Amino acid sequence: MFSKLLSTAAVVLAATQLVSAQTYTDCDPTKKTCPDDPALGTTVTVDFTKGANSLFKVADGTTLTYGSKGAVFTINKETEAPTITSNKYIFFGKIDVEVQAAPGTGVVTSFVLQSDDLDEIDWEWLGGDTTQVQTNYFGKGDTTTYDRGAYHDVANPQENTYKYSIDWTKDYVRWYINDAQVRELKYADAQSGTRFPQTPMQIKLGTWVAGRSDAPEGTVQWAGGKTDFSQAPFIAYYKSLTIQDYSNGVANAVKYSWANGSDGSYQSINVITGDASSDDETSSSSSASSTAKSTKTSSEITSIKTSAKNTLTTVTASASASASATASASASASASASESASSSGSETSAVADSSSSASATAPPASIPTTGGAMKAGFSTAAIGACLMAAFML
Repeated sequence: MFSKLLSTAAVVLAATQLVSAQTYTDCDPTKKTCPDDPALGTTVTVDFTKGANSLFKVADGTTLTYGSKGAVFTINKETEAPTITSNKYIFFGKIDVEVQAAPGTGVVTSFVLQSDDLDEIDWEWLGGDTTQVQTNYFGKGDTTTYDRGAYHDVANPQENTYKYSIDWTKDYVRWYINDAQVRELKYADAQSGTRFPQTPMQIKLGTWVAGRSDAPEGTVQWAGGKTDFSQAPFIAYYKSLTIQDYSNGVANAVKYSWANGSDGSYQSINVITGDASSDDETSSSSSASSTAKSTKTSSEITSIKTSAKNTLTTVTASASASASATASASASASASASESASSSGSETSAVADSSSSASATAPPASIPTTGGAMKAGFSTAAIGACLMAAFML
């Protein structure tokens, strides 16, 4: 098992290479005023066997095909990291994804939820590990501890299609494989809730190369070794998704608005509602037909405005086809350690000629791991592994 193969020396190496979150955000609402997040506000099913779906934006440099097994994510070279990101957010909810992971040592398949202030919930599959899948979570991009990752038994995920689910509420996160629960995170267990994922999130699906020739040693070890591209292509299939947006219990949500001075708590998020039959632009622009419903009390607002805000620096480094080796978006953005047990983390993967990112599986003190989260509409900007790991939005 991969979780048992990594040495203490590798863990130390990974820790020295990852000093910050593996994530990146275009606008952190806890630090400045940002645009409202468009809400999904309902339940939808996406069937990729029928082709592309308008709910998802394809990242720059990503080319997908579609067939009887769903959306086809193909990697032929180490700079490729095909990724798609939802253009709507959910504010708590349940997501079921049917996926067949990509094979190949060093190749990572990722299913990630990520918010504007770097809350994150993940599933990650290593192409060379035929017996396990990893889960992880992050709150506010904080990687100061390495006790969040977990491993779960699953037979040949690169050859079989399974349903992987995340049920996310203000009280808990639960992970399921084929409807069987394999893990639970309670609010209070995430540093008394301060590191519990609790802000509106996008859904990101993709694959990336952690076994790049220029990846940090700890990342390569976590991924199982260097990727042998003589065995390419490496293909993952995403068949379907069912997405339920709980909207924090508010009906007809059209937008999620962060209160000024938000500390990143779910109580500081306002749910903007409107006529469910009207489009998002009409609902959000008409103050007469839209009503802001706050999930916080006036005393909580006061507390939020007076509380100290978390600050987390995320750094991204440009990568180009001619640039010197940058860590693979997923790999470069994360080289952490992951516990071998049974939830999900931050993602980033740096790519030279295609945009990508990956989600990181944060580990306990015994296994270096890295993960790749996909940044919405991946640009050609890649996350430098030598810098503070950046995670995609």
